[in-house]
Amino acid sequence: MQATATVLVYSDDAGTREQVRLATGRRPAADVPQVEFVECATPQAVVKELDRGGIDVCVLDGEAVPMGGMGVCRQIKDEIFDCPPALVLIARPQDAWLATWSRADAAVTLPVEPVEFASALAGLLRRRAALGV
Repeated sequence: MQATATVLVYSDDAGTREQVRLATGRRPAADVPQVEFVECATPQAVVKELDRGGIDVCVLDGEAVPMGGMGVCRQIKDEIFDCPPALVLIARPQDAWLATWSRADAAVTLPVEPVEFASALAGLLRRRAALGV
């Protein structure tokens, strides 16, 4: 198992980014690496960080302004070669179909519920590790 995993968190809301950090803790599950965060408040910063490389999972706020996480997700899935898995934060369970449209690998509702979020994030980290990426 790698020593650390890098998780990109996109939201224009510092409170949402904090919810993600707190729900994750040092690691979302015992069988996945410790997590380091890269925080982005703009879509341009997300693309820049992904171009730089080293991101294991993206967490994208579907309610971000001016561009929601689902739009960002669809864009990065189209534009970034070997795009890391993406977890989208959605406002309502009924928005799950939009997360599917965006090509998100997982979706959880806001506000972040720690157990649900950590489970979804750990699942994406396990899947990434199993692919050997």
